[in-house]
Amino acid sequence: MSNFDDIRPYNADEIPAATQRMADSEVIPAIAQYLGVPTDALRNRIRSIKTLKEFQLDLLKEVFETLLEKTTTRFDWSGLENINEKKPYLFVSNHRDIVMDAMMLQYILNEAGQNTCQITFGSNLMSHPFVVDFGKLNKMFRTERGGTPKEFYNSMLHMSEYMRHVITEEHESVWIAQRNGRTKNGIDATDPAIIKMFGMSRRDDRVRSLAELNIVPVAVSYEWESCDKLKTLELYLTRKNGHYEKQPNEDLNSILTGIMQPKGHVHIHICPVVSQADLNALDDYPSGEFHKRVARLMDSRINPNFYLHPNNFIAYDLLNHTATFADRYTVGQKAAFMEYMGWMDDYPDMDRAALEEIFFGIYANPVARQDNFSPKNT
Repeated sequence: MSNFDDIRPYNADEIPAATQRMADSEVIPAIAQYLGVPTDALRNRIRSIKTLKEFQLDLLKEVFETLLEKTTTRFDWSGLENINEKKPYLFVSNHRDIVMDAMMLQYILNEAGQNTCQITFGSNLMSHPFVVDFGKLNKMFRTERGGTPKEFYNSMLHMSEYMRHVITEEHESVWIAQRNGRTKNGIDATDPAIIKMFGMSRRDDRVRSLAELNIVPVAVSYEWESCDKLKTLELYLTRKNGHYEKQPNEDLNSILTGIMQPKGHVHIHICPVVSQADLNALDDYPSGEFHKRVARLMDSRINPNFYLHPNNFIAYDLLNHTATFADRYTVGQKAAFMEYMGWMDDYPDMDRAALEEIFFGIYANPVARQDNFSPKNT
């Protein structure tokens, strides 16, 4: 028995049973309808899968390309020159969508002829058997959420040990978000606690501990923010009530919404690796400050490479009552953005001004977070 059986993706001998369960799931008819294929054909296709490679590089690739066709106007990427196909990496990404952020990186790696990576997936999201099987077939491994302080510490240590094992012994890459949970307010900031967690599995030399993981920041940008309406409502209710209580199946709803919602143009940039030289320059700082400085270094690469779309500039000007970026969008684009906000009419009991302020912030904050603008963002 492996030390990581409780969190790892499926082994080869577990795949046939998992695909049988998925094929028999009650959610297949809805998925088939969305994809525009007969239900029985999809069930049989899933049942025929015997290996992880068949699932990822055959079925899932085809499904993903259908999703791109249905939900994006453009999908592109940059920065592949920053990684070496012969090395495993720890990809640390800003996190806007539960499933699509990592799936898009998987697709890029596959298109570049590189191995796909393992993906962290919160235990709170594994509430439906179909999601569990889909995740573990897509090389997702379980990360625990909640528990007592001692339980949380032990789960973080366990995950740190597993990621180091995957990267340094299995020579396979890993994807993880820069913070616990998705960015809800549009502010992408790496949590120093994540950096601390990376090093928990090797404490003898903090610079070498991080350097051997080959940490690569990744910037994910959506023209239309994933689950923007749901995020606005959650932030509004949190502000109003002081807390937010999730409804049953809310996580599953967010997963499905993020997958099927129109996204417009999506861009992913793979930033330069955090090198040993980068880390050596921070080694004089005490422990807590060291982790903060590494997190800021990550942000200094992710935020300037967030692809700013007209929606971001429109929201910034609307939020701040200015025309600072009026040359970055057209009258028609602004009108389309304002029309899109018509969804707020469905919530007449809520403070419209507060909803708008939160909604604008989701799109405007990436502008405020960028120190400068590169030609690709014009």
